[in-house]
Amino acid sequence: MNVVFKVNDDIKEKMIKYYADKKKDKEIPYVIFQAVDNDTVITLYTSNKVMFQGVSADVDASMWKEMMGLSDKPKEDFSKYYNCNSVGSDEVGTGDWFGPIVVTASYVQKEDIPFLESLGVGDSKKISDDKILKIAPQIAKKIKYRSLILSNKEYNEKYSKDVNMNKIKAIMHNKVLYQLIQEENPKYDYIIVDEFAREKRYYEYIKEDTNKQKGITFMTKAEDKNLAVASSSIISRYIFLKEFDKLSDSLGIPLLKGASKEVDKIGEEIVQKFGEEKLEEIAKLNFANTTRVLKTMIF
Repeated sequence: MNVVFKVNDDIKEKMIKYYADKKKDKEIPYVIFQAVDNDTVITLYTSNKVMFQGVSADVDASMWKEMMGLSDKPKEDFSKYYNCNSVGSDEVGTGDWFGPIVVTASYVQKEDIPFLESLGVGDSKKISDDKILKIAPQIAKKIKYRSLILSNKEYNEKYSKDVNMNKIKAIMHNKVLYQLIQEENPKYDYIIVDEFAREKRYYEYIKEDTNKQKGITFMTKAEDKNLAVASSSIISRYIFLKEFDKLSDSLGIPLLKGASKEVDKIGEEIVQKFGEEKLEEIAKLNFANTTRVLKTMIF
């Protein structure tokens, strides 16, 4: 699937910053950058046109189209998803070469909203890591949640031509949502997932799972519209940070988040110290970083 539209200068600058760690090294005439985000290739042209290519291209494009008021969907009042009892899930770590993928599902009741607002709960990508480390334990004590951690060793074992990043994410979301709802029996108005794949595709991804959680509402930028998703984002980030630090300590090398060329330098140091097979345990091998690092190494 291809989605093409023109962005204004403000959105262009936001896209350059957003995809900075996901850019490909290849230089293409009349192209500002080409990036890979999960299973979508994003190409921003000097003409300010942007093209999204891939199975989930429409989902990835919708976030930017919504910001520009170009969304194909009719405008919706999202307040009902905020002021409600809800279960929501979100993930962290899918854009980091090092560190696990963490998915969390949380249950937030209306009575929890003032408390969460007082902590400044929102999208974890917009909150500093220091604040995450401070408020996540308070959130975890207040609300019910379930989290799932997928190490990079497990990720590499699962990832294949038929099992892409989005399928792995869908399976993890389904597991934590089903577990939370079955074990806690929460009284919710909505189950909300930050949309990374269309509803039909999501359920295709989990069709082999014995236990499937149905009745999900999928929406883009859900962490800004629902506090259960926002809480899940923060708890996931907290767990990710703790696991990331453990991994750094075990290697004796300070790791960097993201997937930039600076991260490559850390990868080279790890290969020199432990051998390239160590990457199978601690890095996502399908990332471009792996190819870049191994090409620069002399064995």
